Amino acid sequence: STGDLLALAAALQQGSEHPLARAVVQAAQDQALGVQPASNIRAVPGRGVEGEQPGGEGAVILRLGSTRWLEELGLSPGPLAAAAQAETDAGHSVAWLSQEDDQGRSLRGLFAFGDAPKASAKRAIEQLHRHGLRTVMISGDHAGAARAVAQTLGIDEVRAEVLPEEKAEVVATLRQSLPAGHGVAMVGDGINDAPALAAADVGLAMAGAGGGTDVAIESAGLTLMRGDPAQVGEAWALSVQIHRKLTQNLFWAFAYNVVGIPLAALGLLSPVVAGAAMALSSVSVIGNALWLRRWRPPTE
Repeated sequence: STGDLLALAAALQQGSEHPLARAVVQAAQDQALGVQPASNIRAVPGRGVEGEQPGGEGAVILRLGSTRWLEELGLSPGPLAAAAQAETDAGHSVAWLSQEDDQGRSLRGLFAFGDAPKASAKRAIEQLHRHGLRTVMISGDHAGAARAVAQTLGIDEVRAEVLPEEKAEVVATLRQSLPAGHGVAMVGDGINDAPALAAADVGLAMAGAGGGTDVAIESAGLTLMRGDPAQVGEAWALSVQIHRKLTQNLFWAFAYNVVGIPLAALGLLSPVVAGAAMALSSVSVIGNALWLRRWRPPTE
């Protein structure tokens, strides 16, 4: 029954912080299903999750994962193929539940997930476009589901069904296609994103709201403290202001020295005045930088 399948899937997802795993566990709790957590649970990168439950004559291995994994296991969707196609056409992500016992491997059921974008995601993409940036979604999801989300948000390009180890390769390919002086910024929050975050010119890890694994945060150069996509645009706007202040401070520091050193060499500048000028130079640089404390993200 549907309840039995949901209980098996929830047994695999106990303790996981992945949004889809939390959805499965919550659905099982809503139906008051008796869930016995699986043992030896293991995440298979780019495929799904597997674990064991007691069976008739031994342990039964349960697997919940992608269509790619189903094919690698030598299983066919069979009569569920039409339902799976309908779900992917609707923009949903599909996961397959299979089991392996002393009788062999068999397909148990199909799960479809609707992954709604965060409320601020569309505004974040629009903000990046206003800055003149091109946006690319790199996703391990089915191409139909990824394209549906990208179309809703207005993302320029989609790379779907990408394995975790391939995300860094996509980042490298994007960088090679760019003209000189341009770079790639990668935004991610999970362990699967860590290699790509490290490979990008700028890696941004999203922490908070259940996101941001330690691996992703360590791999990134910048950590956004809230799980809010709008912070990506705010970080870009802040970086522009910081770069502007750096340029201003370097200009005034050089200007002080270009004027002061020749005067001092010609004996036209007393040590007292020179010392005061250097102190004033430091104060002006610090004061100019402190103006950043007054900066606030641009509003709509």
